[in-house]
Amino acid sequence: MLITERLLLRRLMEQDFPKVFSVLGDPEVMYAWEHGFSEDEAHEWLERTFKRYEEDGFAHYAVELQETGEFVGMVGMIRETLGGKELLGAGWMLRKDCWGHGYATEAAQAVLHDAFERLGAKEIVADIRPENTASIRVAERLGMRAEYEVVKRYRGKDMPHIVYVIKKDK
Repeated sequence: MLITERLLLRRLMEQDFPKVFSVLGDPEVMYAWEHGFSEDEAHEWLERTFKRYEEDGFAHYAVELQETGEFVGMVGMIRETLGGKELLGAGWMLRKDCWGHGYATEAAQAVLHDAFERLGAKEIVADIRPENTASIRVAERLGMRAEYEVVKRYRGKDMPHIVYVIKKDK
């Protein structure tokens, strides 16, 4: 569990599925993927998250407002391979009515700090679609800088991503 000034980050649980689906199923939130997830896809995402907790000890967390317990979205870290390199990747997905309050930046700062301090990470990346300007702003507020581009293949389509990087000494 991670705690910030306004937020509580905790492991997701099976009973969080309706909240998770409210985020993953929203085409506006998931526009970088060019579609909202189906219920089956959202279940698969949640199952992968549980598997990552078991195998890595971390993944995406539920983000809640401390004051009310209201679910805001998911922010976390996963192991991923980009350009043949095994990396730690940060990501954030919030309910659209929670955009613009600084929650993604605040939660991601806690996740980055945890990764650097507890996990001993030296470098963390965020791979972001070029048109996802809101996520780019979050990455930049976190001190991440665009370093290179990769193309991910998803549903038979090439999707360019800019890879933002932060190193521990920053």
